[in-house]
Amino acid sequence: MHLKSTATASRLRAGYGCEDVAPGGFVSLMDLYEHNYMRLRRLIPDVAVLPENAVSDVPGCLSLFADVIDHTDFTTTLRLTYHFHEDDSVVLEPDITLRIYHDAHQAEVLTGHLKHGRLHYDHIPEETMAIKWKLNRFLYKWLGFCLHLGHTFTATADRPMPEHSVDELLREEK
Repeated sequence: MHLKSTATASRLRAGYGCEDVAPGGFVSLMDLYEHNYMRLRRLIPDVAVLPENAVSDVPGCLSLFADVIDHTDFTTTLRLTYHFHEDDSVVLEPDITLRIYHDAHQAEVLTGHLKHGRLHYDHIPEETMAIKWKLNRFLYKWLGFCLHLGHTFTATADRPMPEHSVDELLREEK
């Protein structure tokens, strides 16, 4: 019995801190989407004026990149990531694509690439509640961390939003 609980504890500590949350039902997942939306609104107060490619720079921290993939009246799909220079390439980590539902006040992770590309969650089936929980719980924690560091995507007179994308940086590296 002790060996089983030790193995479980090791697995819980193995990831980004998201494994300790048991996937709940649909209602609690929707609650998590709502909390992600609230944190995103603090990070990006006015998504309607967010440039297609934006960077949040905080001294002493990694730059946080936000690329708008699609924007409609009711939704915005965007990509959030850091970039790391390794050898002669740029590694995007984490690389999260999410959709913001403006009318429902929710934000949902659509795809996620974590742990230096070892975990790729693309085209997540609707019924895969455990993966949705893991990715959205990660987003919740990561947004909290970004906000704690002082990241924000707001334009001010003395701090206009830079307009370069992760894709442009990747092309420059080649």
